[in-house]
Amino acid sequence: MATQLDPRASIGASQFLNDRFQQGLARWNHERLAPGLPPEDWRAIEDRDNRMHRLEIGFLEELRAEVREEAAAVPTDADGFIAWFEDLKASGAGQGDPLFPWLAEQATREELCWYFEQEAAGEAGFDDLVAYTQVKLPVPAKLELARNYWDEMGRGNAKGMHGPMLARLVETMGVNPAIESTVWESLALANAMTAMATTRHYAWHSVGALGVIELTAPGRSAMVAQGLRRIGLSDSERRYFDLHAVLDVKHSADWNREALRPSLEQNPALAAAIAEGALLRLNCGSRCFERYRAHLWG
Repeated sequence: MATQLDPRASIGASQFLNDRFQQGLARWNHERLAPGLPPEDWRAIEDRDNRMHRLEIGFLEELRAEVREEAAAVPTDADGFIAWFEDLKASGAGQGDPLFPWLAEQATREELCWYFEQEAAGEAGFDDLVAYTQVKLPVPAKLELARNYWDEMGRGNAKGMHGPMLARLVETMGVNPAIESTVWESLALANAMTAMATTRHYAWHSVGALGVIELTAPGRSAMVAQGLRRIGLSDSERRYFDLHAVLDVKHSADWNREALRPSLEQNPALAAAIAEGALLRLNCGSRCFERYRAHLWG
């Protein structure tokens, strides 16, 4: 039950962005998020979880430090903030990365398999992250996250659920995602998203991070779908990426209009937290793309 990460280790800048820490945090997330029954040794587990949570927050605070100054300068009025936020599609870290045209036009099946193996490592799917994030949000934002969640859940149709749809593609590609074989940059992205969604004083960071995924994912999804088509996958096999290349455009517009705008109109002080979450998520993604290129092109 114990992770390989020693939660008694001291928090430091060199501790977080490496294989050992991110693998340990990913294993802990796998254990703590899994549904189960009351354990006999609950006191030991609570002690472990408290120590791990402190390390998780230290990791998240290090990521926040990278973006805090930029986020503090964003507009706080709703119109200005939405304009700034939507511009991240072009100006944000990792946007226009050359990895994706290469995946679309040149990557072999083996190279696409390695990419999928890395991308499938996240513990909590988008649906679970949305579900965690919406707890106690103001009504307009809560309703928009509920609509987004319902789409993620296939609107009640198991065959349309996005998580299992991606799992079927992973099976089709014949990959076996595992924490031990995943680069720390990919684990860090998943761990950061989980930390923001499951810790309530980072809930607005999670709103920003989830929103920027919807904003920036369609173009990348379209290029990945192009690569899958090129290596011979059928329409049904690549449905996950074809769907997100289109659906996330609407999701992004709805998120900005129904979740971000009313929240900022009610409380402009939320702007910095939402911005930090978006910038943090973009930085994590950019680190992934750079590491993927180093592996695939190195």
